[in-house]
Amino acid sequence: MSFRALLSSSNFPKSPPETISTRIKPNPTRCLIRSPVNSPHGCRLSRLSATEGRRRSGKVYADVREIADSLRELVKFGDSLNDAVASEDDLDSAVPWWEQFPKRWVIVILCFSAFLLCNMDRVNMSIAILPMSAEFNWNPATVGLIQSSFFWGYLLTQIAGGIWADTVGGKTVLGFGVVWWSIATALTPVAAKLGLPFLLVVRAFMGIGEGVAMPAMNNILSKWVPVAERSRSLALVYSGMYLGSVTGLAFSPFLIHQFGWPSVFYSFGSLGTVWFALWLNKAYSSPIEDPELLPQEKKLIVTNCISKQPVKTIPWKLILSKPPVWALIVSHFCHNWGTFILLTWMPTYYHQVLKFNLTDSGLICVLPWLTMAFSANLGGWIADTLVSKGLSVTTVRKIMQSIGFLGPAFFLTQLSHVNSPAMAVLCMACSQGTDAFSQSGLYSNHQDIAPRYSGVLLGLSNTAGVLAGVFGTAATGYILQHGSWDNVFEVSVGLYLVGTVVWNLFSTGEKILD
Repeated sequence: MSFRALLSSSNFPKSPPETISTRIKPNPTRCLIRSPVNSPHGCRLSRLSATEGRRRSGKVYADVREIADSLRELVKFGDSLNDAVASEDDLDSAVPWWEQFPKRWVIVILCFSAFLLCNMDRVNMSIAILPMSAEFNWNPATVGLIQSSFFWGYLLTQIAGGIWADTVGGKTVLGFGVVWWSIATALTPVAAKLGLPFLLVVRAFMGIGEGVAMPAMNNILSKWVPVAERSRSLALVYSGMYLGSVTGLAFSPFLIHQFGWPSVFYSFGSLGTVWFALWLNKAYSSPIEDPELLPQEKKLIVTNCISKQPVKTIPWKLILSKPPVWALIVSHFCHNWGTFILLTWMPTYYHQVLKFNLTDSGLICVLPWLTMAFSANLGGWIADTLVSKGLSVTTVRKIMQSIGFLGPAFFLTQLSHVNSPAMAVLCMACSQGTDAFSQSGLYSNHQDIAPRYSGVLLGLSNTAGVLAGVFGTAATGYILQHGSWDNVFEVSVGLYLVGTVVWNLFSTGEKILD
């Protein structure tokens, strides 16, 4: 209803001045009736009364006219207000739908695409290593060394990347990381032809770039994403890693078959420039820095995000004194041992044990990663739903991470009992699918317990995870020279069980650091 219509519906008198003045207008005959005929003062008194009545009537009339003028001004103001609101509504309706899309989810999608590229550039070596080892006569121990060299650089930038992101901002750090690892990816064929030492250095350089990605992403999402959307947003971003593995494993065999193994590194490395251009144009480290963010969304984010104040100093002693922090570190190590072995060695497993050719090895590897992408988002939705239903964050994190540990442990133990390649692939898919529930467990816990230091904390725990990748990937090559794949899987299962116990005893979903 408009302001004018609202006023019209009110019970104001239609003509206030005329009604009031008519009612109190003096009657001239009163002098003749009420005053004695021979009284000289009677008519004078009557005339005075009539004059006083007219004076009072004029005053009331003036007051009512003033009220009426005020009402007319109020109506004009209401009409102007209606016009302003209508203009704002018209302006909102005139904005294209893609500009009304929540900016926080634009940031999430850009982080998702960065992680897509991250794993595309990482897993291409697990496919290309097969023709490369044939060309350069590398034995399994050398292959394990090359695969683990990535983690040398990856290890160096975990904590440093977290400190840098928490102090400088996630936009700068993540942008640097993508450009750095894209250049290193494109230089890989050149380094391989120069010699093994050069290849090891370039792979380590690639790890330096990818090492800052997770702390920077964790920092930027802690500022952009409200608590109620945390599990879903992180699950979507991490599913980018899984879909990156799918894309890399699916396209690498085709590119190798058509253009040779160097084409994989040149084509994948060049994609980083496209992403970087979008990142510079659309991303900001926090919603406060974004001049194009709509006021309604900015209010929603600022009032519902815990991480607000920038970090100036890192309270290392306080952080390392908390048992939940150590639960994160130990659990991250146990989780990543199995995950990185699956990431780097599965194409070799399919090729050597299941007797798939190069193309089939790459395509079959896609199924477990697709399962992980689906399971990660399913787990994120389940976790956020349980929290919204009133279940404590601590309980939710423990449930999700227990699935992420015990599921892979169970299915890896079944690999030694299956007789067909199809069942082996199914077990691997189920193992990695349940592993993805960890994204709503330990990978969401950094922002739960220390939102202001989430980048540093992720860098700290992921350092332990990287050490698991370094030792696990290299140890797998050693184990395969002296044992079997069953021994490889037994070590992973043992660490999954240790992680389950530690996580359920010491982890929490409550904030322990301000």
